[in-house]
Amino acid sequence: MTQPDPLPDLVDSHCHLDFPDFEGQQDDLIARARAAGVRRMVTICTRMHKEPAVRALAETHEGLFYAAGVHPMYAAEEPLVTADTLIQMAQHPKFVGIGETGLDYHYTADSAAIQAESLRIHIQAARETGLPLIIHARDADEDMARILSEEHRAGAYSCVMHCFTSSAELARAALDLGFYLSMSGIAAFPRSTELREIFAAAPRDRILVETDAPYLAPPPHRGKRNEPAFVAHTARVGAETFGMSLNEFAALTTANFDRLFWKAKP
Repeated sequence: MTQPDPLPDLVDSHCHLDFPDFEGQQDDLIARARAAGVRRMVTICTRMHKEPAVRALAETHEGLFYAAGVHPMYAAEEPLVTADTLIQMAQHPKFVGIGETGLDYHYTADSAAIQAESLRIHIQAARETGLPLIIHARDADEDMARILSEEHRAGAYSCVMHCFTSSAELARAALDLGFYLSMSGIAAFPRSTELREIFAAAPRDRILVETDAPYLAPPPHRGKRNEPAFVAHTARVGAETFGMSLNEFAALTTANFDRLFWKAKP
């Protein structure tokens, strides 16, 4: 009898399990993720006043870690966070990253100045804690590359470009700084050929995989609510992109995750 292939050892490096879409369902979501080979997840807090609830989720579930920051689309609505606040939060054993932060000019270009100020504060916290910065970038490639480079010259820090869908130019700028690119369900969409080419050109040791759940479900669940178990579908496309088996790609991206998110390493 042919033995089934072993489950891949995957990590969902970016999801939002505190969002209303998942209320009261976290136990089932995490069970389904583990059944799909997703051993660990990082749930991301996007507003400071929600940090206690996100922290409580991480404390409750084995294999669930968290990060916190102010999403750029909320930067003008939230009190400006301080680096000291983020540094203090980072003392928690399950707090593994700073953000998400960044620049989003698609809907909120009018708050570009406060987004940039908030981003630089998050970078300071990442630099001082040694934890990876988690970047959201949308329609702001030139300013994003400039700020990340300026700040890196002022003092090195580590970073992942979460749900990377930007230009090849921003990818090169980030990779030149030693940063990582994360594949989301968008990379698995049939029409995302150019995006997959950007990933294929990147160093293999700088690739992560994520869901950004509840958003951006990959095929065959596109258009539905995303969840951590579905990272396996994106990983299959990632494996094809790099000419690897699913288990090889899972092992690669998990090793990359452990290197970057060192506090979440087993």
